[in-house]
Amino acid sequence: MKGLLIVGHGSRRKETEQILESVVEMARKKLPEIPAEIAYMEFSKRDIPAGLDSLIAQGVDDIAVVPYFLFDGVHIREDIPQMIGEYKSAHTEIKFKMGNPLGADRRLAAVLADRISECL
Repeated sequence: MKGLLIVGHGSRRKETEQILESVVEMARKKLPEIPAEIAYMEFSKRDIPAGLDSLIAQGVDDIAVVPYFLFDGVHIREDIPQMIGEYKSAHTEIKFKMGNPLGADRRLAAVLADRISECL
């Protein structure tokens, strides 16, 4: 069964977790049949191994790791793949695929334009 692990950066401010949870809940409504978990790189007990464990406990064996990051930085190119690789070495029966960061997307540009309009 396919599942999703959405990975955010994390923050010392716990309110930021609520924001990502809200966004992921909106995404879940568009993909209700796909189990999805959230994990954070830093400042949270909800780390990548915990998220992966939760998906596997739900019967997921094909996991798409989708970063909730704007840019293709060190976390995307190095840290997350390394953590997934380490996890995979102990769970060889699980298939993993890494998704892309949010990047340059006209839908994000539309949100930015809305935020700019709010300030003008």
